[in-house]
Amino acid sequence: MAGHEFFEPADRKRPVADPTAADPRAAEEPRHACDPAFKHGVVVGFDGSTSSERALAYAIGMAQRSGSGLIIVHVANRLPTTVWAGCEPPVFVDVPDHRTEVLGLELACADYLTEVPWILVERGGDICHELEEVGREYEADAIVVGSTHGIVGRIFGSVAGRLAKRAKRPVVVIP
Repeated sequence: MAGHEFFEPADRKRPVADPTAADPRAAEEPRHACDPAFKHGVVVGFDGSTSSERALAYAIGMAQRSGSGLIIVHVANRLPTTVWAGCEPPVFVDVPDHRTEVLGLELACADYLTEVPWILVERGGDICHELEEVGREYEADAIVVGSTHGIVGRIFGSVAGRLAKRAKRPVVVIP
């Protein structure tokens, strides 16, 4: 159909690299080139929580002051579920998180995002790794995240703390 683009699903598996190949990365799918308008933008992790809304508000101001774009990243939950097929070993299936679609609609209707160019990027996997990967792809000037308050963050370590330790670019943690 004219005027419509069909994108590959975000949760599609990558082919396994050929162990005999000289470069194991040659078998991987190339990532789509990111929009140059968002190069050196501000990456913000967003999941709809109160702390991520505060981080988004700060990132909007940061993008406006620097005259750059805003890359909003939602790392979807990929819940491994086991499917038994008779006596065969279990197969793990990724169950997609449809929260990204809902967040995208909410953001598209938000008045506070009219002053800055923005895109919503969905990823699946480890939150820290994916935020840093998006930051690398877009050559982001900073990554903004909200802090974690609660027992889970204290036990396993907060996303903000882990990201601040491993990131190769500035990380701004909003309380």
